[in-house]
Amino acid sequence: MERNYPKITFGIIVLNGEPFTRYCLKSLYPYAHEIIVVEGGHIDTTTVCTPDGHSIDGTLETLNKFKKDEDPENKVTIVTRDGFWPKKDELGRDRTPQSRAYAELATGDYLWQVDIDEFYTEKDMEKILHMLLDNPEITAVTFPTYTFWGDINYVADSWALRRRAKYYHRLFKWNKGYRYLTHEPPTIVDENGIDLREKNWIDGAKMAKKGILMYHYSLLFPWQVEQKVKLYKEEKPDSCSEIIQWADNNYFQLKNPYRIHNLYKYPSWLERFTGEHPKQVIQMMNDIKNKIIKADLRKINDIEKLLQSKNYVFNSYFLKGLEPIDKSWSSFIFNISRIKNIPNKIMRTLKKK
Repeated sequence: MERNYPKITFGIIVLNGEPFTRYCLKSLYPYAHEIIVVEGGHIDTTTVCTPDGHSIDGTLETLNKFKKDEDPENKVTIVTRDGFWPKKDELGRDRTPQSRAYAELATGDYLWQVDIDEFYTEKDMEKILHMLLDNPEITAVTFPTYTFWGDINYVADSWALRRRAKYYHRLFKWNKGYRYLTHEPPTIVDENGIDLREKNWIDGAKMAKKGILMYHYSLLFPWQVEQKVKLYKEEKPDSCSEIIQWADNNYFQLKNPYRIHNLYKYPSWLERFTGEHPKQVIQMMNDIKNKIIKADLRKINDIEKLLQSKNYVFNSYFLKGLEPIDKSWSSFIFNISRIKNIPNKIMRTLKKK
């Protein structure tokens, strides 16, 4: 590591992060000025928390053990509460209190938000740091993602991901007077209240051209998915009203292999992943297989059978080709609907097409 790299504060919110916790911290540690971890759930996550608002899978114990045994440079700060975090801040913004908890402690030149199941390859981390070093005027970076599903050898693709859901706002300039404004989407403003993405922003499409992606292992383990869908159902009862049924039918089983992503209202499908994984992910999977740590893996027989089906491969390519057509049609309908005096009967007919 070069000494003149900008200082990076990594900010993490985690609830039930096992088995990722230790491996995520180890992956970030060489590149970190500091890692601030906010542990625990907010008041809408009671079904996946202890009675006093902590993880039920040993995440807090893992954090404390890492701090004791694997933090020689004192980079890690663990933030918790005696009780649940408030879901909203004083202005009603969801989950901002937890994000602000690490933002208010940050002392780096940049604030990099990371979920516990997000990783980057070592070569990409080096490229990102070089990019920030070469261009200190960068104020924000958004990353495209791979979404891993059921095993590290499979990724999910979907219409939702292709319509910008695959882009994650993660890295922000940080300075005195800057404020973490919203969690969804992550938004940071400067001392004048200007959104950093309105300044010198490197968007997800530009990062994709550079070949730098976030590796999102968000649908890897059955335990992980089980916890997430319960949490989403409590957090977002309107948009995620059927997410538990989605998991039962389309993750733990493959009843509809064209609705495998948790943004289940859009078509989605599985593909093989043949690239390289971050070293700590490989280490985690090896430790599971060697029973050094305990984590149940999803069986892959049904996935293999699916991907060996010529019909499934063909239909997946068909869905890829159909997506831009559907997107254009949806945009057309949206624009037409904004024109006044369109008869209701005509609009109903168009929307059925």
